Amino acid sequence: MSPKKFFTEEQQESILNAINLAELNTSGEIRVHIDSKCKGDVLDMAAHMFYKLKMDKTELRNGILFYLAVSDQKFAIIGDKGIHEKVPENFWDNIKDRMLDHFKLQQFTEGLTLGIGMAGEKLKAYFPLQTDDSNELDNEVSFGN
Repeated sequence: MSPKKFFTEEQQESILNAINLAELNTSGEIRVHIDSKCKGDVLDMAAHMFYKLKMDKTELRNGILFYLAVSDQKFAIIGDKGIHEKVPENFWDNIKDRMLDHFKLQQFTEGLTLGIGMAGEKLKAYFPLQTDDSNELDNEVSFGN
């Protein structure tokens, strides 16, 4: 299945709205990338896409990528250096578990938007929105193979 067709236009709009809402309270940057297949380790592929999307170029190094390989049923959440310097080791575990609960029920939009919202809430504590903050990265969902 083409990753672009996995989510309807309405579902893609819900995901974009979740990103926009999550970023209202934090200087953190959130993106979503969807592939059909993941060749190799999902974390390695997520890291590859993270750099390909230039998510390591934010001023505070506080970008987060939600990576999904829909045909292979794999996903990962990866954050930049600035986040990992501040958050506890198991920072992503609860978000991933809650997303997986929805994914197991084929509720992919709900799981993804929940995860994005949870990440935004957690980022708010470590990277609150600054008065001079600008949106450093495109919020649109990106698609691969």
